[in-house]
Amino acid sequence: MNDSTYKRIEQNPRFQELVAKRDRFAWTLSFLMLGLYVAFILLIAFEPQVLGTRISDTSPITWGIPIGVGLIISAFILTGIYVKRANGEFDEMNKQILKEAQQ
Repeated sequence: MNDSTYKRIEQNPRFQELVAKRDRFAWTLSFLMLGLYVAFILLIAFEPQVLGTRISDTSPITWGIPIGVGLIISAFILTGIYVKRANGEFDEMNKQILKEAQQ
């Protein structure tokens, strides 16, 4: 592609919409993950006994283990949500933008 094609793409309202949607979605997921991590750290800082409490009287496992694992799994889930939307909606918008730019 040459410079004029890049300029047409940058000036395309659909491209600007794509960038805005993608950025907004990425920041939303990022803040959600940050919020989960901050909540976990605050729990460690101010209520550590919650994480040290056994799940049941006979269990050697404390609540800290499933909460920590849940935090890690939530990162994978949020990544999967982003990838699904990126491969669907965002890629389709990208194809339309490129098709318009090449005409």
